[in-house]
Amino acid sequence: MNIVLRYRGREVSDDDVRFIRDLITLHPEKSRRALSKELCLAWDWRQENGVLKDMVCRGLMLALHRAGEIELPPARKRPNNPLATRRRPPPVLMDRTPLHVCLRDLRPLEFCSVRRTADEGIVDALLEEHHYLGYTQPVGEHMKYLVLARGRPVACFAWSSAPRHLGPRDRFLGWSREARRRNIRFLAYNTRFLILPWVEVPHLASHLLGRMARRLSRDWEALYSHPIHYLESFVDPERFRGTCYRAANWHFLGKTTGRGKDDHTNRPNRTRKEVLGLPLTRRFREILGATA
Repeated sequence: MNIVLRYRGREVSDDDVRFIRDLITLHPEKSRRALSKELCLAWDWRQENGVLKDMVCRGLMLALHRAGEIELPPARKRPNNPLATRRRPPPVLMDRTPLHVCLRDLRPLEFCSVRRTADEGIVDALLEEHHYLGYTQPVGEHMKYLVLARGRPVACFAWSSAPRHLGPRDRFLGWSREARRRNIRFLAYNTRFLILPWVEVPHLASHLLGRMARRLSRDWEALYSHPIHYLESFVDPERFRGTCYRAANWHFLGKTTGRGKDDHTNRPNRTRKEVLGLPLTRRFREILGATA
């Protein structure tokens, strides 16, 4: 069996290509979107929550089309790409009075999961205005949190699906290629962590990271029907020391190559980030290394 294409962890063989060609021939009236749903149903290709992976399937079929392996029908629609044309979240009005207290005087702290709520835009706006990387719309599974102190925002988090290939983490976990393909969904990547600039509370950052680690898996499972067993993040050593992560028991695993995921030159083109990780269960290697 010859492998024609590898796409998002799935191997497409000659037999698969022939099946797709036959599917297109049997349904000449269907659009690309409808064909991708038919293929998902035929392959029973679903997310963990049972939803069809038709968007990923459309990407796979388009890759085969561009490679000359299949002939898709002409595109009927060219919808706007919200990631390419997105508007920046506007600033939000809130109390920005400097907050200089000790941690015990800031409590109680409330963690609000804002994914798919009216408050999600508040997190987007705060990250856009105050995080040095700004706000970027996550792709795939993701969660966002707003942290309140007596109703007043003091911090926010954004989490997303983990990068598929990450050398220091893969070596630390010791998992095989097949195990990574099957279990990458059990990792979450801390894309953004922001304490608002007018909030200066000693030990707040590590405290929030600890609280976050104790609840994220439960919230993720409620939304996406599977838990999280391992957390990871990057720290830019030219800007930060990662002290709060280390104080919250995250482990330094090594550094990135500095080439990024779309590199074609094999040469560093950005800062080499420190890779930090945190297991959420003692059996993380056993769970993440499983292939059945």
